[in-house]
Amino acid sequence: MRHRKAGKKLGRSPSHRRATRRNMIAALLGHERIVTTIEKAKAFKPAAEKMISLGRNKTLANVRRAMAELQDRKLVAKLFDELGPRYKNRPGGYTRILKLPNRRLGDNGTQCIFELVDNQIVERQLAEMAEEEA
Repeated sequence: MRHRKAGKKLGRSPSHRRATRRNMIAALLGHERIVTTIEKAKAFKPAAEKMISLGRNKTLANVRRAMAELQDRKLVAKLFDELGPRYKNRPGGYTRILKLPNRRLGDNGTQCIFELVDNQIVERQLAEMAEEEA
């Protein structure tokens, strides 16, 4: 029985779960919008929120904590220079999960869009589409 055992296992070993979490957060912060399964998005949403909260206050300790998790200097720089100031006045709720109607072809898994709120990349794409139509 798994009474009082927090967190989802996702059918992975602990090291595989850690690697999946790091890759998911890195992809989300880098692209600001990813398509994944609903289960993975729900499992890694708290970790992504904590990482963005870490980016709101640029201290040496926070930079080192982010570097230990993300292991990518460019991504850590984006977190503290671009994403942190963007969400400085927001008291949480930096991500959203939007369910997609179509299921994945290979294994019929449920899909969703896992994205940052106030996503500037999506806004740019919508502006480009509007310019093309005009």
